[in-house]
Amino acid sequence: MLSEIAGKRRVNGIATAWARALRAQFSRRMLLLSLVPLLLSLLVWGAVLWFGLQPFLDWLQGIFAEYGWFGSSGGMLSTLGLGTLKVLVVPLMAIILLLPLMIGSALLFMGIVAMPAIERYVSRRQFPQLEQKEGGSFAGSVWMNLTSVIVFAGLWLVTVPLYAVPPLAVLVQAALWGWVTSRVMSYDALAAHASLEERKALMHALRWPLLGIGMVSGVLGAMPGIAWMGGAVLSVVLFPFLAIVSAWLYVLIFLFTGLWFQYYCLQSLENLRAAQGAARAAV
Repeated sequence: MLSEIAGKRRVNGIATAWARALRAQFSRRMLLLSLVPLLLSLLVWGAVLWFGLQPFLDWLQGIFAEYGWFGSSGGMLSTLGLGTLKVLVVPLMAIILLLPLMIGSALLFMGIVAMPAIERYVSRRQFPQLEQKEGGSFAGSVWMNLTSVIVFAGLWLVTVPLYAVPPLAVLVQAALWGWVTSRVMSYDALAAHASLEERKALMHALRWPLLGIGMVSGVLGAMPGIAWMGGAVLSVVLFPFLAIVSAWLYVLIFLFTGLWFQYYCLQSLENLRAAQGAARAAV
């Protein structure tokens, strides 16, 4: 039954959920909702960059000088034809190290603050008759968000050397984004309506479509990082400004991704219950 749902309705379900999410993204309610995680991100990262950016850059500068990394990194950049970026190697490394923390904080704010509101918005407008079985909880959502963000940040740091090959770095970032969003947002999307058994069954049966939605969103999620990288290339002065712009872009992308997951997961849950009802009626 679950394989039938994941097979016959997969493509149409993903496309329909994408169209619904795109329309909802620009509704007044969703735009106002995006202000909450945005303001939290700006508050946190504004304070971090204001008080901690220069000490962090000084610390990195000392590490590079102590271990002789300026020579090796400069040689690598010259090999790639990017020798002019030698003077910016420390700001670039700072960006690479801070990006997973910025993405993780945006995801955490979205999961805790925005996703419950997105769930109520989508269920009232599109699935008012869908029974709520409360298979998840707020504590479970917080735990899922925190553990996933920690793993995501660790994997990001492990794959830092791949930034020497930019196309590969983007693919790896998209894969990591796909994993973390499919894990976190699927839980949040089904927590209120699905039972524990339904949630586990759907997240297993639809794991590849959910990962695909996350990876498509991950490609979009690479854009704020590229903009932030561009800030270091243009001038270190633009670093804090473009970091704040990146935080705003992450919030908007996560908001759309949350809507996409919400529509797709609730539609899949409705299909599952309809198929189960039809099977019981046939028996």
